[in-house]
Amino acid sequence: MNNISVLILTYNEGKHIKRCIESLLPITNFIYIIDSFSTDTTVEIAESLGAKVYQNPWPGNHAKQFQWGLDNCSIETEWVMKMDADEFILPELVDEINSQLAGVNTVNSGIYIKRRVNFMGRWIKHGGYYPTWLLRIWRYKDGVMEQRWMDEHIKLTSGNTIQFENDIVDDNKNDLTWWTTKHNNYSTKEAVDILNTIYGFKSYDEIEPNLFGTQEQRKRKLKHIYARMPLFFRPFIYFIWRYFIKLGFLDGKQGLIWHFLQGFWYRFLVDAKINEIYSKAGKSKQEVKKLLKDDYGVEF
Repeated sequence: MNNISVLILTYNEGKHIKRCIESLLPITNFIYIIDSFSTDTTVEIAESLGAKVYQNPWPGNHAKQFQWGLDNCSIETEWVMKMDADEFILPELVDEINSQLAGVNTVNSGIYIKRRVNFMGRWIKHGGYYPTWLLRIWRYKDGVMEQRWMDEHIKLTSGNTIQFENDIVDDNKNDLTWWTTKHNNYSTKEAVDILNTIYGFKSYDEIEPNLFGTQEQRKRKLKHIYARMPLFFRPFIYFIWRYFIKLGFLDGKQGLIWHFLQGFWYRFLVDAKINEIYSKAGKSKQEVKKLLKDDYGVEF
């Protein structure tokens, strides 16, 4: 069995957790669930499959909760892997991890893996959404979680990275009402992150933005550029880029729904919330900071 532990954050993931854990059992027995006191069968299912469950109250964002897991789970393995409860790994990735992980050169501390997204039963292959390369496996001593409100990634403190060829699959089984509610909540956090980018309230210890670096670094740099484009104009540009230039229309009806909602509606909602903040506080740095604290409980 591989010298790797897997960490999964959960809250009411009874629809997904069995599939996720069962896909991981061929690579490790060290599966840790960091649960935010689920009220469904998540904990019972996870424990029945041999996972070790820790519970911690939700601290407000994924970054804090995941770092809590890294700090408090009894991890003794050399490697750690991050998974979401609604994800699973393909059998081909199982074989790749089993055959290659033990032989990874000691100069390499991180492994990038491709994520594919299934939406309404369809693999979203276009619109710049596949392949999405994410650093999901790293040497435990060499990685920390970025402490951001949104779009957090593992940051290596030392070592180089390599890529594995096979995929993690993101396949959420909840309905569209759940999805839109989740993204409504995300849009508030995204608005806070964009305002932080504009005003520099807090300097994150983050992955360095770089147009010529890894996919994560390029995305981070592009988000910085996006943050400085005009409100309400940028969602149109982003959707046109994804749906037409990056051929999102080839993903069919499901792709139209996905790229419109995730690539336009969600981004437009973020801008509407930023506009609402400006209408209440103006554009003064101190007034925006004060409103975020008073109305949103955000302190920088």
